[in-house]
Order: sequence, then C-alpha cells, then structure tokens
Amino acid sequence: MNIGRASGILLHPTSLPGRCGIGTLGAEARRFVDFLAAAGQRVWQVLPLSPTGYGDSPYQALSAFAGNPLLVDLEQLVEDGLLTRADLAGVPTFPEDRVDFERVIPFVRGVLAGAFDRFASAPASQRAAFEAFCHEHRAWLDDFAIFVALKDAHGGVAWVAWDPAVARREPGVLRAWAARLAREIEATKFAQFLFFRQWAALRAYAHDRGVRLMGDVPIFVAHDSADVWARPDLFDLGPDGHPGVVAGVPPDYFSATGQLWGNPLYRWDLIAAEGYRWWIERFRATFSLVDLVRLDHFRGFEAYWEIPWPAETAMHGRWVKGPGEALFEAVRDALGELPIVAENLGVITPEVEALRTRFGFPGMAILQFAFGTDPQAPTFRPHAYARDRVVYTGTHDNDTALGWWTGKGAGDSTRTADDVAREHEFARRYLGTDGAEMHWVLIRAVLASVADLAMVPLQDLLGLGSEARMNVPGKATGNWRWRCRPGVLDHRLAARLRELTTLYDRTAA
Repeated sequence: MNIGRASGILLHPTSLPGRCGIGTLGAEARRFVDFLAAAGQRVWQVLPLSPTGYGDSPYQALSAFAGNPLLVDLEQLVEDGLLTRADLAGVPTFPEDRVDFERVIPFVRGVLAGAFDRFASAPASQRAAFEAFCHEHRAWLDDFAIFVALKDAHGGVAWVAWDPAVARREPGVLRAWAARLAREIEATKFAQFLFFRQWAALRAYAHDRGVRLMGDVPIFVAHDSADVWARPDLFDLGPDGHPGVVAGVPPDYFSATGQLWGNPLYRWDLIAAEGYRWWIERFRATFSLVDLVRLDHFRGFEAYWEIPWPAETAMHGRWVKGPGEALFEAVRDALGELPIVAENLGVITPEVEALRTRFGFPGMAILQFAFGTDPQAPTFRPHAYARDRVVYTGTHDNDTALGWWTGKGAGDSTRTADDVAREHEFARRYLGTDGAEMHWVLIRAVLASVADLAMVPLQDLLGLGSEARMNVPGKATGNWRWRCRPGVLDHRLAARLRELTTLYDRTAA
C-alpha cells in the first residue's frame, strides 16, 4: 500500500444526512467527498458495505459479497426514471441524528419494490445492463438472492430453522422454491444492481477529486448468512447446521470475560484444499469496490480463539493456528500486491507481527489507548509510531474523543475515578495541553506524527460526545445509528482541518 503521507476521515455512509432516514450514496455522499477534498483529506474510510443482519451490524452481514440496499439513493432513482416524485412525496419524518432501523428498513424496501415494478418497462439498454450485472456476479448473487427470498418466506428466522430440506439445499426442493419465489429473487438482484451502479458512480466522483476509498473486511462471517448456507462445508458446523465452536477473543485489559462474537469458524483445511478460492474471490470482490482495505482482526489469520458452543462468555477457549502466510500468498498470486491495513490491536504476538511485516501490511495505532496502564499503551504513543502505521484518534468501536476525555476514558467500566484522573494527567503532560478543545489536540497529534496515514472519525472532527458513539462492543442492540446533522460540514471546518493537514505535509503534492 503506497499512498504517501496522507490523512482522511472515517464515516460510514449510513451516517450521512438525508431525508429518507439513513445516509445513502447520493447527493450528500458527493457533498461529503467535496468536503474531504476542500479539507485536504485523501482517504474516506467506511465500515463493511454489506447488507446487515442481526443487530443492524455491518459486521454481522447477510453476505460477504453483496451491498447494503438501504444505501441506495432513492432520489437518484427518480432521475433514472425508476420512481416518480409522487413516490417520494409521502416520505415519513425520520430523526436527523440517528437511524431508526425499525422504520427505515420497511420504508426503503417498499420504495425499492415500487422501483422494481417500474423496471419491468425500462428501456432495453437498462435491462441489458441488469442482465450483464447478474451474469458478472452470478458466483455469489444467485445464492444470495434465493437466500434473502427464502429468509423472508420463512418469517425472517435463521436458516437453520427453515424447512430442513431447504436448509440442506436439496436440489429438487431448491428448484421448486426458486420457481415459487422467482419474482422475489429477481427483485433482490435488482436492488444489488442499483447499489453497485450507484457505488461505482460515487467512487468515480471521489477519484476525480483525489479521494480514495478504504473498505473493511471482517475476518469472520455471520452464521445466518448466504455465505454459510451456500457453503456449509467450509465452516465448522455440526450435522444440524449449528456451529460446534465459535469465534471471539479471550479476557484482556478491556474485558474480564473476553468477547464472545459467536461467528462460525472456518475449515481452513478444506479452504486450503481448494486453493483458498473462496477468500480470493472475497478479496477480489472487495477490491472492485474500494482502493484499500482494513482487514479486521488480523491476528486471527495467524491464530484464532476457538470457543466451544454453546458458551456464555469467551473465557474458556483455546488458540488454534490459522492459515498464516499460505492464505496471503495465494491471494497475492491471484490478485497482485494487496493494499491491506492490518487491524493488529489487542494482544499481538511476535508471530502476528512477523506475518504482517512479511507482506508489508501497515498496522494500526489508536491514540486513545496511549495514556492508560495497559502494557501495550506505550506502543500507541506518537513517539513510538513507525511510518508503516495507520493511526487514529479513535475507531468505530471506541468512545468519541470528547466522550473519552469527559467520561471514563479508554478502559472498561471497572476503571475508577483515580484511574481516569491519572490517565488524564499523563495525557495533559504528554500532549502539552490544558485539555481545552481536546478533540483538536488529538487530531493535531495524529496528523503531526510520522505515521504515513492518519485517520479521524467524523465525530471527533465535530467534537461530539458519547451520544455520537457508533458502537459499544458487547452491546447487542442500539448500535450503528449515529447520523451527522445537515449543514455542519461547512467551509470553516474544512479550512481549519486543511490548515493542519498542510502544516504536517499530508495534502497531495
């Protein structure tokens, strides 16, 4: 990965403003790109773009390959002749500051269904483009489309609770269901066609303005996904389809019981026997959408925490060796050099770092973690950064910069007031500040650092508190909802950020 010395903003598209209840790939996304360019920023980082499942989490997606149809810009469909102004005349009043998924999902699905109805009389050129899209993506699209239709037909329950013959994918039964749900399957493919077309247009718009897009690939996939249903042989499942062991991380500084994610684990032996083809295609699909990728939980590729299922916590498990360099060699041989950022946070062993450096993947550092008593805190201090780092004030899993500063700090809920006071006193001395405008102090610190790429969540740039936090790990519901209010990304904010970006040589040459 070689983009030189640069900086950017972390913002998931769902957090953009807009009148339809959720951020989309339309005019507000283009305005955000314009803001990035005006502010001298060269990278827009997003979370996984996949259709969300349990808890509305982009890390618990219905597919590792599909796009989220909630991101389709409905206004653009009017311009495309697939909707009329009357179709959007009755848009409900949605909150400006958060995504009300319970209301947004049925609303957007209903409008997209109307667009699909009108697509039946679309010009031949549009129909041909749709057919070409379906052919190009058939390797994953066919399975995903019937999975979504079947899930709806079974009342939304997980695939292991479907008619057993359907869950087992018995060919004759599947053919019968596919015939019965032909229209629903076609509608799902149509929504994917719209997403991919709009994303391609947005990406081209960003490139024209010198902005690159950073995506996100979670290491694990959701059990209730088209990926696991379509290829159960590649996952460690029992005869009933339920996982025998699941993913997570053991107890550490931030959690006394670890984190129980519950994702099924891979059968790496069988994936390797196929030449890692599934992973090659996953990376190929991702790199067709973005310019570089944050690879989530990188340490799991060297060794992962295996937890027997069912379990109530992640305390009782074991480390199991992952595919290591064999996987990345196979992907590199197939796709060329890999513009990957390795999320190497947590307890990282020398073997994990050796794997990262073997392939030249930059690691990450989080400034919020620099001032506590965690044994790894010194590695997050700017004077310890290497150039091959992507450094952040915070991430989607942390509190905002001001939430961290005015609240408990970067640690867990067991931290005492004395712990926080010591952390803050050290941060003041280290950063040479009285604590005023602490979000700008942290932004300046990462921009001034030697690290090649510095990233700032938009919430930190705006100086928002804990109410704007995107995700609280371990909290099952209520996450992923924050939205940016309209009009706050003005020229004054862009000018202030650009001044710092220019001062520390992060603007384009």
